[in-house]
Amino acid sequence: MGALDEGHCNGEVEGCFELGFEKEVETVAIEDAVKVLLQGLGEDVNREGLQKTPLRVAKALREGTRGYQLKVKDIVQGALFPEAGLETGTGHAGGVGGLVIVRDLDLFSYCESCLLPFQVKCHIGYVPSGHRVVGLSKLSRVADIFAKRLQDPQRLADEICSALQHGIKPGGVSIILQCSHIHFPTLESAFLASNHHGFVKMLVTSGSGVFENEKADIWGDFLSLLKFRGINVDKIHPRDSADKCWCPSQTTSKVGPANSGMTAAVSLILRSLGEDPLRKELLGTPNNFVKWLFNFKNSHLEMKLNGFVLGRMDALKSIGDDNIQSELNLSFWSQCEHHLLPFHGVVHIGYICSGGVDPIGKCLLQSIVHFHGFKLQVQERLTRQIAETASSLLGGDVMVVVEANHTCMISRGIEKIGSNTATVAVLGRFSTDPAFRAKFLQSIPNSATPEG
Repeated sequence: MGALDEGHCNGEVEGCFELGFEKEVETVAIEDAVKVLLQGLGEDVNREGLQKTPLRVAKALREGTRGYQLKVKDIVQGALFPEAGLETGTGHAGGVGGLVIVRDLDLFSYCESCLLPFQVKCHIGYVPSGHRVVGLSKLSRVADIFAKRLQDPQRLADEICSALQHGIKPGGVSIILQCSHIHFPTLESAFLASNHHGFVKMLVTSGSGVFENEKADIWGDFLSLLKFRGINVDKIHPRDSADKCWCPSQTTSKVGPANSGMTAAVSLILRSLGEDPLRKELLGTPNNFVKWLFNFKNSHLEMKLNGFVLGRMDALKSIGDDNIQSELNLSFWSQCEHHLLPFHGVVHIGYICSGGVDPIGKCLLQSIVHFHGFKLQVQERLTRQIAETASSLLGGDVMVVVEANHTCMISRGIEKIGSNTATVAVLGRFSTDPAFRAKFLQSIPNSATPEG
């Protein structure tokens, strides 16, 4: 008996070792693929800031797709509790307890069309039956299993609904997902469209059992209890809509032959995550992701500002009293060089000039922001670069505040949805005079960063 136990134990250890080794090999494969992508962007993978990027990206992707290794039954087993009063033939589907709703579950998933994260606000309803109710936290955990896979909104809703219906066998399950997909402009269009909207949003539903009929009265109960959360049911995306493409990165154009190595690298990443790159929905994903990355290619562009600076500086010298001018809420989009994940927000620029004259105007300052944003970046460096470039135009007395939402804060297991990061750079008299700093900071409006 002891020998059998020892052999069984050794088998488990060996199996765990093999699983760990397999995961390590897959992580290394993703790291190698990320190096190919960085080199294709013209970056030096050995420069400070990028040396650990391949590992960070691999860990983020594996964490963000861990749902492939999880099973619903492992969560639901032991999560059903007997509840007296759920008598057959009484109330909805045999339960006098009626409808149970869990609202506002914050999830994130990776878009299967472009490999960028998208945010999800999930609302789950179910009707107990068979004298059983489910532990409420398990609803969130089941939803997270399917969110942590490459997804699109409707399939995500359907998979959560089906898993709960089969796992807890209720009278019915209803799902509503509010999904937000980041939508950056291209480098070229950013300079042309100042009113670009940063997100594509979609609201989808799924139902089973007593919720299978979308016109059933119980759907009315469910939706009424969600109106408190500001959900506009008129915006529900029709299941049979011909417009099924919600990902803004989907395109019919292809990357050039020179970038075939990069698309092959993305295909390798998909395989390493446990997906089949030949699955119909994933055929265009490598191309879409590479085209996205090329918005941030290291193209060694230079801003030609010298002539502008000389002309303006001479004019400023003859003007008297100093005062603070500002340009607020200049939009920016960028890509984090640590995780290859997007971040976005607004930039506020304050500067000291004379006589109340605005020496350059919003258009050029917005161009400066875009110029430094469309690179692999970190927010602290972006803030400093904007300040230094603006300072060369404005006489040296400049203060810059950048407010940003980082998608790396909702992925990688961090999941701090709604967090915001502010960074500050001060030059000239702003660095020595607290009154100047305070006056500019007081001019910044509340809630300036666009909502996700």
